[in-house]
Amino acid sequence: MPRGLTGRRVEAMPLGRARALRGPRFVKPPADKTFPARVYGDGSELPGPDVADQDAVVLVSEVVRFRAEFRVFLLDGRVRAASRYAVDGDLAVTPWDGCAEEADAEAFAAEVAADPTSGLPSAVVVDIGHTDAGEWAVVEANAAWASGGYACDDDGVLEVVMRAGGPLAEVRASDRVFVRAAPEVVR
Repeated sequence: MPRGLTGRRVEAMPLGRARALRGPRFVKPPADKTFPARVYGDGSELPGPDVADQDAVVLVSEVVRFRAEFRVFLLDGRVRAASRYAVDGDLAVTPWDGCAEEADAEAFAAEVAADPTSGLPSAVVVDIGHTDAGEWAVVEANAAWASGGYACDDDGVLEVVMRAGGPLAEVRASDRVFVRAAPEVVR
């Protein structure tokens, strides 16, 4: 996703390279919860090889402080459901229409949804936030079928989840790049 939407540089790199970074960074495993996603003072604080292999890919970003964070369910470039979920890093769930920032948050969410460079599928959850610098930025994008609804409208959430997790035969050509094989279950 372009820096104009994220408000910071975000890059994927091997954990071994991240371990060599100096200075604070937000580090997150993108596909699982191998270790906590959080701000690390520098790369030496990241988990060792007993937790994750040095070749494991992690997302690394500059540190941004979000004053308020919102979960937005997008479908075909439109907001279908949304709510606030955090204030100053603490859980503070409030329905969309109960937030002072509702109009600004909705405008930014619409901008993200309409941006052809965002690289988003047609059914997705995007967390957005209002930063200490007074700017709006994407916190992260999430798979709709794996995202909690917080105080979002249930019907809107279900509409987005059903599209995102629907039958393979109904996946749009533009969304096929996001299809992954299900992991093998070992019993």
